[in-house]
Amino acid sequence: MPKPHSTPKKKNAKPTFPAVLTIIAGLFILGLVVLWSSLFKDYPVNGPKQMLAINPGDTYSGFIDRLAEDEKISFPIILKLYQKLVIHDTLKAGVYEIQKGMSVRQVLELISNAENAQMNRILVIEGTTFKQLLENLKKDQLVTHTITHLPEQQLLKELNIPYSHPEGLFSPDTYFFAKGETDRKILTHLYTRQMKALDEAWQNRASGLPYKDKYEALIMASIIEKETSIDSELQQVSGVFVRRLKMGMRLQTDPTVIYGMGDNYKGNITRKDLRTPTPYNTYTISGLPPTPIALPSKKAIEAAMHPDNSNNIYFVATGNGGHKFSASLEEHNRAVQQYLSVLRAKN
Repeated sequence: MPKPHSTPKKKNAKPTFPAVLTIIAGLFILGLVVLWSSLFKDYPVNGPKQMLAINPGDTYSGFIDRLAEDEKISFPIILKLYQKLVIHDTLKAGVYEIQKGMSVRQVLELISNAENAQMNRILVIEGTTFKQLLENLKKDQLVTHTITHLPEQQLLKELNIPYSHPEGLFSPDTYFFAKGETDRKILTHLYTRQMKALDEAWQNRASGLPYKDKYEALIMASIIEKETSIDSELQQVSGVFVRRLKMGMRLQTDPTVIYGMGDNYKGNITRKDLRTPTPYNTYTISGLPPTPIALPSKKAIEAAMHPDNSNNIYFVATGNGGHKFSASLEEHNRAVQQYLSVLRAKN
């Protein structure tokens, strides 16, 4: 009897040499794509160049994570590995000039060396005082200090400023100066910017304003700046104070009291503080204080020149952000009670 045909056993198929090459080539191409999409991708720049500020304490990991969250980079893990294996150094504080066309890799390497920092970022916050501006300049190691140690009167003379008090004369903004720039040039630039904004606003001011000159308008702008941080309220606050001046009514604004207290202010105002006369206490003096009480922004200066057209002469905080404006004392008293109710509810 013929033996049945036996089925030959199948041997394990081994990948052919061409298949292996294909896999290797595919992985190689994939790696190139990943590298190109991460390290060699153009760093996003608006315009031909832009400044990149690295603050003290910033880390590569945090910097890369922020770029990833903003969808400015791909494969952040690759960038972190590259920094660990190739760059080694930590992030160096400074302001760097990023040119259009620079790759992410080039930027990562650029910010590892403080010698590459091109600019010094100086932030002057609206509503802060000249004293705070001066203290920040003194502490800035990238500023060449030539006049910040001088008494105020001598400093103003060195800057050729024709005013007797420095408050309010310097424009708040974010500035970029070359490393090693002098405090003299920085302050001169801030003063020029503020005077330009003041002159332009004064030329285009509304009619019938109760200011003797543009300096009084600057004083008003500083008070407006301190009373609200909400842009939409600037003209309303301006309107309240302008109408009070016209009526001969005292401004009665707490920020002026605080400024007049100087270093005696510890965070709270008492009834005694409101009754204690100082040149700046608008609860005890009529009209404007003798100088600005802070560095007002361009928006606050514009508001001082263009108050709103309502009849409001009172305002109080709501307790939930913003203020309630009123035209009568009765309405104002109700708003005060509502504010106190909100405070009690929060406690």
